[in-house]
Amino acid sequence: MGATRVIETLVLSLLLFLSGSSATQRKKTRAGPRMPCKQMVFYFHDILYNGENAKNATSAIVGAPAWGNRTILAGQNHFGNVVVFDDPITIDNNLHSIPVGRAQGFYLYDRKDYFTAWLGFSFFLNSTQHRGSITFAGADPLNKTRDISVIGGTGDFFMARGIATLMTDAVEGDVYFRLQ
Repeated sequence: MGATRVIETLVLSLLLFLSGSSATQRKKTRAGPRMPCKQMVFYFHDILYNGENAKNATSAIVGAPAWGNRTILAGQNHFGNVVVFDDPITIDNNLHSIPVGRAQGFYLYDRKDYFTAWLGFSFFLNSTQHRGSITFAGADPLNKTRDISVIGGTGDFFMARGIATLMTDAVEGDVYFRLQ
C-alpha cells in the first residue's frame, strides 16, 4: 500500500511539472503585442442594377420587402433588401483601373429604424502579388469607418483571421458606392 502511494505521488508530481513548464513556455512566446501579418489596401466598386444599367451593373437586388421592388431600393433605410454582388477589386480608387480580383457575396439591410447592413463576402485575388481568397462577415453600421471580421482564407491567406477596416470612399446615390 505504501509503494502504491509513492508511485501515485511521483506520477502526480511529474504531471504537475510538465504542465507547469509548458505553461511557462507559452507565456514566453506570447510576450509583447501581436502585429498584423499583412496590411493591404484595396478598393471595391459596387454598381447596383437600376433597371437601365444591365451592361455595367455588378450587383442586383434579389430580395425585396412587399412594399419594394427589385430595381429600386426600398424606403425605410432599405429594410428588407438583399443584394448580391460580383464587384471588381482595384489597388487604387479608379473604377477603370485593372482589377486585381473580385469581391463576391451579399449584403442585406436589416434595420427599419437605422441605416445598417449585414455583409458576407470574399475577396478572390489573382494577381502576381497575391493569390487566394479572404472571407469577411459581420454587421456593417454604414459609418464612415468600421471594422468587420476576417473569418478565413485560402492560398496566400490560408486560415486568415483578424479584422478588416472598411471605409466608404465614394457614394453616388443608390446606384454606386466604393469601399476602401
